[in-house]
Amino acid sequence: MNIIQIDFDTLKKDSWSEQEQKNVKLIIDFVQNLMNNHNFDYVTETFSNQVYKQHNRSIPDGLPALIEYVKNFAKSNPDYTYDVKHVYADGDYVIFHSHATINAKHRGNEHKGLNIIDTWRIQDGQIAEHWDALQPMDGFMRTYNLLTGGKIRNGNGVY
Repeated sequence: MNIIQIDFDTLKKDSWSEQEQKNVKLIIDFVQNLMNNHNFDYVTETFSNQVYKQHNRSIPDGLPALIEYVKNFAKSNPDYTYDVKHVYADGDYVIFHSHATINAKHRGNEHKGLNIIDTWRIQDGQIAEHWDALQPMDGFMRTYNLLTGGKIRNGNGVY
């Protein structure tokens, strides 16, 4: 399988401060290993000591819950990946605009998968909070979101 690589040098902006660059690199490492490499042991060892407040209401609070959620999803969809198109950094916030696909053959096809905006807040060099907004790009993903998106699993709210 050809694994998508998130390339910092291609995505970085000259206007980012040194701290913003560190924050972006932290999130790239996190997302690359969680969403693309499916290296759940690495993510657990590297990031699990962090307080992680989840604002996606379909996922329980805490990093272990997120890892378990993605692990179960990737078990059924082993080609699941995130293709990061744009990265924005603003102080303690890092925003990814990505195209997630389930099947390798759908990579690059903007009519398949999910259009996703993820926002993370970094505090003291650790991932503290996460928000996302998802736009399903095809009938399968619209149905999947409809069937799985209804149960609220944390009380943090979406804002």
